[in-house]
Amino acid sequence: MSKKKQAVVTSTGVTVHKKPLKLRIWNNRGYYLMFLPVLAFLLVMYYWPMLGVRYSFYDYYVVRQPQFVGLKHFQAMFKTPQFWTAFGNTLVLSIMKLVITTLSAVVVSILLNEMGNLFAKKTLQTVIYLPHFMSWAVVASIFTLFLSASNTGMLNGVLRDLGILKEGMANISFLEEKTMWRPIFYLINIWKETGWGTIIFLATLAGINPELYEAADIDGASRFQKMRYVTLPALGNTIITVLILNLAKVMNMFESVFVLYNASVYTVSDVISTYIYRQTFDNAVSNYGYSTAVGLFKSLVGCFLVLVCNKLSKKIRGRGIV
Repeated sequence: MSKKKQAVVTSTGVTVHKKPLKLRIWNNRGYYLMFLPVLAFLLVMYYWPMLGVRYSFYDYYVVRQPQFVGLKHFQAMFKTPQFWTAFGNTLVLSIMKLVITTLSAVVVSILLNEMGNLFAKKTLQTVIYLPHFMSWAVVASIFTLFLSASNTGMLNGVLRDLGILKEGMANISFLEEKTMWRPIFYLINIWKETGWGTIIFLATLAGINPELYEAADIDGASRFQKMRYVTLPALGNTIITVLILNLAKVMNMFESVFVLYNASVYTVSDVISTYIYRQTFDNAVSNYGYSTAVGLFKSLVGCFLVLVCNKLSKKIRGRGIV
């Protein structure tokens, strides 16, 4: 055998002569050098900070040296009612948001697909997409002004003009009412995210074989029947795929809640990420060990959900997501 090449027999019985590893690396050194900055970025920005998870086993205050306490923070976390409230809110808000925004995107996609006027269709698509590109800070500012209990609150002004709010009645502080906060949160997410979700579904609808609609016309099917028996079944696999892919991210909710919630509605709006934020920055003396323990638990749950979604994806789609 040559010193420069190594003979490798594949599973099909074919002999392939491969160059030694060092020689292959040297021949492709340009590509490896180009990858070095990316590798350095990943190590510094993603993997090095992960070493901080060790502080979940320490009492860690900025003012003194960390002290090893074992599983103390995890025991305290599981005994804290506020943690379980935040955990439950995370699951409820994330899953409800996912289901509602997906269904609204499906409905809007079907309605857009039924539009015959191409110019009107493109214009409406653009208008629906635009909110997605607005930051949550801007969205929160818009809706906070709109729903404000002050005299500048547009919705309270409309209710007074309609006579629903009588003279002498106080304005309604919508974002501070526990019974109203979640419905408002879902509506804001529908307004912001529906347009972006329609892109995937419209792409699926564009791939439906026109002969299916022609066959339905021959059979005398109405527009509603074509939507029910042709369009919706074609979207079925895509809907399941979108739900599975997004289910893996249910623990990552932070910004959309953080900019809209307040102390009056913590019991219905506080999620794991905002709970970690408050434990870290709102306390006079923050125990970073406890915050890290909650963050580690959140990451483990998120990892478990990714694995579950990957298994579901393999069963339904024939391929995984990771």
